[in-house]
Amino acid sequence: MTDSVLIEGLAVEAIIGVYDWEREVSQRLLVDLEMAWDNRVPAASDDVSDALDYAMVSERISAYLVQAQPQLLETAAEGIASLLQDEFGVRWLRLTLRKPGVVPTAAAVGVKIERGGR
Repeated sequence: MTDSVLIEGLAVEAIIGVYDWEREVSQRLLVDLEMAWDNRVPAASDDVSDALDYAMVSERISAYLVQAQPQLLETAAEGIASLLQDEFGVRWLRLTLRKPGVVPTAAAVGVKIERGGR
């Protein structure tokens, strides 16, 4: 199966970072996500309950990042991947997590991970 559900540019304001000042302010994080999902069933039924609910996925990712307050982007990315696999049954995903504006000469810094099997 090569079907996917995409979420691109999900913006979340959360506390993240290792420096003291970073633990006191929210910073913008950007999430890009590709998730393997068999889209044939929702396509045939035209019923949202058969689809991967990207609004619910987006809300859950946002809530996780706000609550977890990780120090590292790597920790945040692994946490998101685990919750998507555990709570939504996503078998495979590719996740990019960016922190814009941290390095003055770069648009963003970030990590990209891929978990599971297609």
